Amino acid sequence: MSGQPVGFLGLGFYVPKRVMTNADIEKLVETSDEWIRTRTGISERHIAADGENTSDLGLKAAQAALADAKLKPTDMDMILVATMTPDMPCPSTACILQAKLGAPQAAATDVAAACSGFLYGLVIAQQFVAGGLYKHVLVVGAEVLSRVVDWTDRGTCVLFGDGAGAAVIGRTEQGKILSTVLGSDGTKVDLLKVPGGGVAQPASNESVAARAHFLKMNGGEVFKHAVRGMADAAHAAIEKAGLKPEQIVCVVPHQANIRIIEAVVHRAGIPLEKVFLNVDRYGNMSAASTIVALCEAVQSGRIKKGDYVLLVVFGAGLTWGAAVLKW
Repeated sequence: MSGQPVGFLGLGFYVPKRVMTNADIEKLVETSDEWIRTRTGISERHIAADGENTSDLGLKAAQAALADAKLKPTDMDMILVATMTPDMPCPSTACILQAKLGAPQAAATDVAAACSGFLYGLVIAQQFVAGGLYKHVLVVGAEVLSRVVDWTDRGTCVLFGDGAGAAVIGRTEQGKILSTVLGSDGTKVDLLKVPGGGVAQPASNESVAARAHFLKMNGGEVFKHAVRGMADAAHAAIEKAGLKPEQIVCVVPHQANIRIIEAVVHRAGIPLEKVFLNVDRYGNMSAASTIVALCEAVQSGRIKKGDYVLLVVFGAGLTWGAAVLKW
């Protein structure tokens, strides 16, 4: 990559005010706080208010990131929204966000890579900036998963929360991107999906009765593939950056659940003490998870200037990826 490196100009995030604890979930399905915490590491998650949509969460995160970057909406050349819970199937949530943000000059589109979405969006933004087509790209990961979670399914409803994070990407030495790795395996689409609502299974009385518009997951298989995919991507990204695992100061993983994260870093040869965790407070926020965690890690001082940082993700598709940054 020629010229000045591409990296992070600003970060921001937003989570809804309503907090749902494990005790609240105990009232909905047969489960317990102890069962949820020991198996997932989650104690609570944030839930969007009625009428609060993915674009609304993304807007607040985007405004925070722009303020951090000391830039205006009109400085953005492109807006990418990574989400699996768009406001509507068409048009893109990015276009809706563009209007709310007041950035009429910006190109806008969504990125559909589920929990891996922010990292996919980051790589797309990096290429647009590195190629010289755009100067500033706003990448947003935003989700309202509470509206696609089946609150009668105790295997999935305990896992997910709502939230949004955003980053302004441009040419900078700050948080520069050293390496990226992306992967996918479309033969495993049935392991994690929302089957209803597309043209394959459009909305009907039958699809609603079958609860086809809610998330379906084969937890055991997802666990196995997530650990392998994330660990392999982490190794590849670290090697591509010309580093060794011990040089990574902070790992910011997709906050799927504590058991997956523990297994990933063990397989990658990185101590758990180097991992930034917030899954206990937010649960799995899909495309928002990794960027919200990165925001908190930077704001809390866990990541400092000059640190090597590893982002690593996994999601439906199946999709996965990793990136190494020098902050």
